[in-house]
Amino acid sequence: MVRREVRGGRGKGGPTVAAAVAAVLLAAGCSASEGGSAASADRGAVAPAQAGGGNGAAPQAGAAAAKGGAEAGPSAPAVTDPKNIAYTARLSLRVADVSKARDEARGAVEAAHGYVGSESVTQGAPSPAGTAERVGSGGSGGGAAPGPGRVQLVLKVPSAAHQATLSDLGRLGDTTSMSSQADDLTQQVVDVDSRVKSKQASVDRVRALMNEAKSLSEVVSLEGELSRREADLESLKRQQQELAQRTSMSTITLELYAERTAPEPAKEKRPGFWASIGDALAAGWRVLIAVLRGLLVALAAAAPFVLVLAPLGWMVRRLRRRVRPAGARPVLPAQAGAPERPAAPPQKAEPWTAPAERTGEE
Repeated sequence: MVRREVRGGRGKGGPTVAAAVAAVLLAAGCSASEGGSAASADRGAVAPAQAGGGNGAAPQAGAAAAKGGAEAGPSAPAVTDPKNIAYTARLSLRVADVSKARDEARGAVEAAHGYVGSESVTQGAPSPAGTAERVGSGGSGGGAAPGPGRVQLVLKVPSAAHQATLSDLGRLGDTTSMSSQADDLTQQVVDVDSRVKSKQASVDRVRALMNEAKSLSEVVSLEGELSRREADLESLKRQQQELAQRTSMSTITLELYAERTAPEPAKEKRPGFWASIGDALAAGWRVLIAVLRGLLVALAAAAPFVLVLAPLGWMVRRLRRRVRPAGARPVLPAQAGAPERPAAPPQKAEPWTAPAERTGEE
């Protein structure tokens, strides 16, 4: 462990160190690719504490700023390097035996010093679009090949063996689709490498200034700046590793489909006598159930109306009975077809005669 002694006041080299710290922070602010907004904020926070650095350190600060700006300047267009090309391909094959073709694909990749990145297996999967004429519509029914119906492999092989491996895989079956792409990453690789070197040099300068710091404020400012620059450096190194992996190993996505034949059409079976009777009974029972269900639905729909209209009809009938006069009988209409009786003629009044007296004979 390195022990650093921090004094409360400035020593003889205090102005020089303070000017150097200000120059480093100024250079970080001028370099957009290295420092960004974080360095600009740091420069504004540290500059007031180091304003008394003296005029003698101005040339040194200007030189450091010019050096930092030159390191962060834009780079010239890079010449394409075959080593910085990322290859990707996608290949779909129709094979007779998926398991056997998968093992052969693994062997071809291992022979090229590659490896299988991922694998997915689907049982009884149909062939891709465009091969429907060779695929039966019966799913996993008759004619299906044994083993998995579909396998997808993500293969990683060295970029130098990309084309040869792709040709070897194409011989495993009938190619249904194939696509290939090459991305030139030369400019990205050159830019990231340059930024890594520049950021590493910047981190080394800040560490050197920390060893020469004499005051607590200088140490605090430099530690914050060092942490930010080291984080940026780690991020750039991760980008550098990702680019190196993409350019060193190509990616081939291989899809293997099982070859299938159309199933034989099923023979039409004519039902027998008793089967026909059973079907008729079943059909009649279904019709009866449907009729009963319809009646129940109709009754359920009419029930609210009956519950409302029945009391109203009963009340109207009671009111009509009360309004009719007592003792009046309804006049019955004449029976249809009955002959009408003629009216009796008026009788004439006979003259009154006294009754005859009884004779002795009586």
